[in-house]
Amino acid sequence: MTLLEKINPEIPLRTGLGLMYLYSGYDLMVNPSHWYGFAPQWFLDIVGLVLSQDAYLRMQGAGELIMGLILLAWFLPRGFVRVVSLLMIAEMTGILFLAGIDLITFRDLGLLGGALTLFLLVTRDQAPS
Repeated sequence: MTLLEKINPEIPLRTGLGLMYLYSGYDLMVNPSHWYGFAPQWFLDIVGLVLSQDAYLRMQGAGELIMGLILLAWFLPRGFVRVVSLLMIAEMTGILFLAGIDLITFRDLGLLGGALTLFLLVTRDQAPS
């Protein structure tokens, strides 16, 4: 058995997605103004009825930080990873449908594919035989 056959694909997938969410979550919380242009104005108008744009983006950042930490916390039950992967699928699908196609759509498609793959991996491994 080669080294590549010994590596569980879930490990690099969780690591990459977890680090991505730590980065985006941190930046959303510290520099919400960097993210103003990524949400459609109609969506911000609706959110603005309840929260300021900065407050919304900081809440989004806190959620993404939590998701990143869960993905990197190998000691947590895999059910947490399943929930996070479903949230990732919902988030990326929402971005694709609500924001439309733009210069960074390719990234969102890749993240959606990674989230779907992670969900399948953790669900398949927990399914009864």
